[in-house]
Amino acid sequence: MIASLNGILTYLETSFCIIECSGVGFKCAISSQTLGLMPKIGEKVKLYTYMSVKEDAIDLYGFSNMDELECFKLITSVSGVGPKIGIAILSTYKSEQVSAYIAANDAKALTSASGVGLKLAQRIILELKDKVAALPGSNSETVTNVGNAGASSNSKEAVAALVSLGYSQSDAALAVGKLSPDNSVENLIKEALKLLARQV
Repeated sequence: MIASLNGILTYLETSFCIIECSGVGFKCAISSQTLGLMPKIGEKVKLYTYMSVKEDAIDLYGFSNMDELECFKLITSVSGVGPKIGIAILSTYKSEQVSAYIAANDAKALTSASGVGLKLAQRIILELKDKVAALPGSNSETVTNVGNAGASSNSKEAVAALVSLGYSQSDAALAVGKLSPDNSVENLIKEALKLLARQV
C-alpha cells in the first residue's frame, strides 16, 4: 500500500500528475482542488495517496491534504461509487462543501459533479447521512449550522427566500445557520446574502 509520495513533480495535466521518487515516476490521478495547489514542474511535492487495485489495473489517486483523502475514501465507500466518481465530486466541491450538501440532503447540488445522477446523489446522501460528522472539514460547526437553519420558522422562511433567489438549499441553510434565529426574516436574508457574497 502506497500511503504518500514525496518527490519531484515531473509532469502535470488537469487530471493527473507524475511524481518522481528515487528515480521511479508515479502517475497519480488528482482532483481540481489538488491541481490548484500543485507546485511548478521540477519542484518538490508531497501527495497523500489512495491505491486502487483491480484485476486489470493498479491506480494511484493523489491528494494535497488528508482532509481531501479521507473525504474521498468515505465517498467511495458508498455502493456504486468508484474512484472516478470520488475524484469528480472533489473536483467540483471542497470536502467541507460535500459535508454541507449531505447534511442538508441536497442531492441536486451533488449532481453538478460529472457522472453523478440524481439517484446516485441520493444514495450517497442516504449512506453517508449518519457519517457526515466524520467527513473532514465537516467540523461539528458545519453540520450544526445546517441544522440551525431549520430550528425556527424565521430561518426556514429565510432559506426558502434565498433558494428562490437561485442559491442551493445547502448553501442557503449553511449561511442562515450561522446567524441568530432570533433575527427577523428580512435581517436573516440580508445578513445571509452578505455571507454568501463573500464566498463568490
